[in-house]
Amino acid sequence: MSFVGRLVTGMVAVLLATVLVLGWSADALLRDRLEADIRSSLERDARLVEQALPPDTALWQATVHRLGGITGLRITVIDPTGRVRAESELAGDSLNRIENHLGRPEVQQALQNGVGSDRRLSRTVGRPLMYLALRSSVGFVRVAAGLEQVDAVVSRAQRAVLLASIVALVLGLAVAVPVARSFARPLTELSASARAIAAGELPRFPHAGVPDIDDLVSALREMHEELDRRFAELRREQAESATLVEAMIEGVVATDARGRIVTANAAARRLLGYGGDQPMPDLRQLFHPKPARAMVDAVLSGQSVVDQELEIDGSMVLANARPLPAGGAVLVLHDVSDLRRLETMRRDFVANVSHELKTPLTSIAGYAETLVGETPDAPTTRRFLEVILGNARRMHRLVDDLLDLSRIESGGWLPAPESVDVGDTAAEVLETFADRARAGGVTLQVAVPPGAPPLVADPQAVRQILTNLIDNALRYTPSGGRVAIASRHDHGDTVIEVRDTGSGIPAEHLPRLFERFYRVDASRSRAEGGTGLGLAIVKHLVEAHGGICTAESTLGQGTVIRIRIPDPAPEDIPA
Repeated sequence: MSFVGRLVTGMVAVLLATVLVLGWSADALLRDRLEADIRSSLERDARLVEQALPPDTALWQATVHRLGGITGLRITVIDPTGRVRAESELAGDSLNRIENHLGRPEVQQALQNGVGSDRRLSRTVGRPLMYLALRSSVGFVRVAAGLEQVDAVVSRAQRAVLLASIVALVLGLAVAVPVARSFARPLTELSASARAIAAGELPRFPHAGVPDIDDLVSALREMHEELDRRFAELRREQAESATLVEAMIEGVVATDARGRIVTANAAARRLLGYGGDQPMPDLRQLFHPKPARAMVDAVLSGQSVVDQELEIDGSMVLANARPLPAGGAVLVLHDVSDLRRLETMRRDFVANVSHELKTPLTSIAGYAETLVGETPDAPTTRRFLEVILGNARRMHRLVDDLLDLSRIESGGWLPAPESVDVGDTAAEVLETFADRARAGGVTLQVAVPPGAPPLVADPQAVRQILTNLIDNALRYTPSGGRVAIASRHDHGDTVIEVRDTGSGIPAEHLPRLFERFYRVDASRSRAEGGTGLGLAIVKHLVEAHGGICTAESTLGQGTVIRIRIPDPAPEDIPA
């Protein structure tokens, strides 16, 4: 309720309470006063009736009837036993049917005090009466007067009070509303100014003309100016801080004293797997690994955590945590997964290259030392030289593959797309392996449907992809087996499959099949001259065209390497 409403309601409530008190007081006091006057009058009338009763009891009924008609009162004569001997309202023959009156309240009072009165509804005449009983020599003389006149007087008084109350209420409202509005207007405007300040809008400060309210307006104006200055400074600092935090590559998470997250930048949400608008749980429920929960407990208890490495959802994270002075904590999470992966790849690469080079170098050095230190016969010398030449060529192939892989990964090579007939290219590649396949008893096949759409890709890259895949398939396909190249068009992609009936690959090796130097059977691969880089080169060449490589295999049944290269947009198709 508004201030005006409260003030007017209060004034009306006070007036109503006053009117009710006055009305009740007037009713009670006036009724009591009138009834007291009636009791006094009835007592005098009772004494007169007592004096007027004749000695002959047979004449009492006629006398009482006559006096009742003159005075308008109900007169009853009761003997000491309570029997009604005369009644002004009844005929003489009806007296015997009236019940004994000794138990009436006014008669009991008169029996004890000489005079008694009572106010009630008469069962004999059926209307409210004021009874007064007087103890006398004949027993009791009781007179009764109707209270209709009292009720009429009281009703007139109540109507007068009600009318006066209505007039007072109207006058009170006429005065209260303008007075309340005069006080409420500046307060209402001041309230609107406060709400405008809270909403960040420009307030309007009123002039009340009341010194106390004007002082309040002045204080509010000064507060608004100071708040504007401080808020502007806070907004500037907050914007700077938010920009810095959002620009950080590290994830930043800040919490309050209860562990509820109040700030989480985009890097933290991305690292923890939450969208931009997705609510985040409390810090204690944010992490599942035990070391991470121990770090959270430590920082929320006031301890600092420095450079703790954690694994979160498969990512390696370097975490630093500090408690905040006002409670809560701030966590800085740096994803070092790529760094650790690069370190691992670097170590593996150095170890693999060293191992791949050490084996042929050891062989070359051993045979060369033999040739230098001894003088073997011509056939032995030729055999040693062939071994040295074979290992040198193996090292050459390894260096060439490393250079190709480095050039592709560094972006030094970019595909030059042309229209490539997959069937013709596959036939050319298989022709280069024809002698090797016949020697190994392996059948080579091409299954490309006639009229198939051409593949838009770099021709040399396609040849190298197929060459590496066929070379790898022949290496693991035994005599009597089959290696086939198939191609089809599927939902806007050109799919090329190289299928063999070799020994197959265990399922646990499939996810790492396209890694550098990864071999399912290392000894066999090296024995057959493999460098361990062929499938890695295939993967990078396919990805350079926007495609993907997958592998399926069943032990003892063979392997399928599947390449999917998307068709280019019409404007990118070479003429």
